Amino acid sequence: MTAAGALRTVIDKDTGVAVVTLDRPARHNAIDAETAAQLAAAWREFRFDDGVRAIVLTGAGEKAFCTGIDRDTDVAQPGSPFSMDDPLLSIGPKANDLWKPVIAAVNGMACGGAFYLLGEAEFVIAAEHATFFDPHTTYGMVSAYEAILMAQRMPLGEVARMSLMGTAERLSARRAYEIGLVSELVASADLPAAAVRAAEVIASCPTEPVQGTVRALWAAKEAARTQALAQAPHLIALGNLPPERQAGLFTGRGSEFRTR
Repeated sequence: MTAAGALRTVIDKDTGVAVVTLDRPARHNAIDAETAAQLAAAWREFRFDDGVRAIVLTGAGEKAFCTGIDRDTDVAQPGSPFSMDDPLLSIGPKANDLWKPVIAAVNGMACGGAFYLLGEAEFVIAAEHATFFDPHTTYGMVSAYEAILMAQRMPLGEVARMSLMGTAERLSARRAYEIGLVSELVASADLPAAAVRAAEVIASCPTEPVQGTVRALWAAKEAARTQALAQAPHLIALGNLPPERQAGLFTGRGSEFRTR
């Protein structure tokens, strides 16, 4: 097992499965700059580790898989509206040229920037109590990368509803399963074993055909995805409220929400 700050990695050399755990449960596994850098480094290291043939990605604890970027993270931005620095752009496996299969095991809330990770996983297994939502519009921000990535995994109307309803509504694990975002629902206690079991099956196959299949699957949607993502920075620059107004909305948010 290796532990690097906010990330914990366990590799089973016998099965070829690595389990990567976001390990910030006190912050609902939100991603700060350190965690973002560690995720990018982990994916790139797996490219050179022939002993790792499949990966499970999950979050510590049962409350949250990941709640996106940590609100206390200060991300300096260039003054030009044509440039934007987003620390979450490099946290996913595909962004780091990793084509070994990744299974996301969602064990609680998954919201906002968590979709950068879910959007680059091959498939999602979820605990029955998991929920999915996107708070951006509630807090005066454009949901661009998140909505685009989820539009590759969910029916457009469902993505639109989740993106536009903000914090007022959460998608239940059952509903996520019904619309195809989640491939399997399990009891919370069974989630780690279910994800590892699927990863072990995949890891037992010859790795070159597996990686070729992963690449083929992504090629099927990559052109539209790439063109859409290229527009995201401009939409965010135009649509986001100033940081101080975002902070006011975040501080004054209500706690009421509906789960469907």
